[in-house]
Amino acid sequence: MALSKIDVANMLTGATPVANGGTAATTFAAAGLDKRPNAKNLVINSNMAVAQRGTSFTGVSSGSNFPVDRFEFYPTNLGAYTIIQEALTSGEAYNNGFRTALRIDTTTADASPASSDYAILRTKFEGQDLQLFKKGTANAEKFTLAFWVKSNKTTTGQVNLFDIDNSRLVSGTYTISSANTWEKKVINFPADTTGAFDNNNALSLVVEFFLDGGSNWTSGTAPTAWEAQSNGDRLANNFAIGSSTDNDFAITGVQLEVGEFTSATLPPFQHESYGENLLRCQRYFQHIVSGNHKLISYAHWASGSQITFILNILEMRAVPTIDYDNGNDYWAIGGSSGSTNTIDNLIIDGYSTNKCVGLYSGTAAGGTTGYAYYGFSDNASARLALVSEL
Repeated sequence: MALSKIDVANMLTGATPVANGGTAATTFAAAGLDKRPNAKNLVINSNMAVAQRGTSFTGVSSGSNFPVDRFEFYPTNLGAYTIIQEALTSGEAYNNGFRTALRIDTTTADASPASSDYAILRTKFEGQDLQLFKKGTANAEKFTLAFWVKSNKTTTGQVNLFDIDNSRLVSGTYTISSANTWEKKVINFPADTTGAFDNNNALSLVVEFFLDGGSNWTSGTAPTAWEAQSNGDRLANNFAIGSSTDNDFAITGVQLEVGEFTSATLPPFQHESYGENLLRCQRYFQHIVSGNHKLISYAHWASGSQITFILNILEMRAVPTIDYDNGNDYWAIGGSSGSTNTIDNLIIDGYSTNKCVGLYSGTAAGGTTGYAYYGFSDNASARLALVSEL
C-alpha cells in the first residue's frame, strides 16, 4: 500500500496516528510538508558539495570569490584569507550526513578596519523562487534559517535577510558555544507584510553572514523586526573574523524554510544527489574547459581571421558572460592534416541566449571562409566558463 504524505510526515516526526487516518494536531505542519511537500531546499548547494571554480584559494583580500558554488565570500581590504571547500571526516555535521563545508581562514589580520571595510559571506535568491513566503501580503510567512557552523571563536555572530527589491532588512544572531566544534543553529525571522518580492529572475533576497566590518556597519542595532535597510545595523554583532590570524569560520547544511520552526520541528535536511545539485548550480555558473587540449565545440571560419564557436548549454538564469583565464595562443582551431591556428581571446556575441552561446575571435589568421573544424584549449593554464550569477 502506498504511503500518503501524512504517513511520511508521521515517520519524519515520530508522530502517533489517530483515528480515521489523522495525526496529532500540527504534525503535518511540523514536518514542513504542508508548505513545500517533496520540495528541494531553497538554498542551492547548501551542503557545499559543488565547487566548479576550484576548491582552494589563497591570499583572498577583495572582490567576489566562490570557494563553493552559490556561496560568495566578499572582503574589501579587510585582511586576507584562505577559502576552501573542506572535506569533513568527523564531528556532528559529519554524523548528520555532511561531507563538505565552506571554510574561511584568516591569514593576514586587520584588527582595526577602516570604516567602510567589510567581509561578508552570502548566498542570493531570485524573486520568482521566493513567492511562497507571500512577502508584502496580509498572509506573509515567517522565515527559518538553519545551518551547521564551527569556529575557533566562542562569540555571537549576525546573519541578515536583505530584501533587495524593497531595501528592507531583518537580522538574527547565533552564538558559538564551544570552540572548534560543529554546532547546529536555528534562527527565526518574522513575516513581512510590507514589500513583495519581484516575481522574476533578478536578485530579490540575500542571506548574508556578516563576518567583519568597520564602523559604517557596526554603529547600530541588529533589527529583530523588518525595517528600512540601514547599513549601521548590518553588523551590530561583529564576529570580527579578520581580527587575528587564529580565526576561522566553517559552515555547511544551510537550510531556508517557510514558516517558524525549532530545532525539534525543523523539517529534515533534504539531501540530494551530486548530479541534481550540480544542475541547479549550473543555472548560474557553467565550467566549460580547463587545461590543455580540451575540446570546446566545433568552430567555424566566418572569415580568414574570424572564428565562431557555438555552445549549446544548460539553460542559465540569463544570457551569460565569459569567465576565463586568457593569454596569447590559449585557444585554437584544428584544421586538416593536423594543422592548428591559435587564438588569443574569445568574445561572447550579441546573438547569444541563456540556452545557446556564440563565442568568436578575430585574432586568428590563415583560415578558409566557410570551413568548420574543432575548437579547443591550447595552454595548460587555459580556463573557460560561463557566468550568470545574481
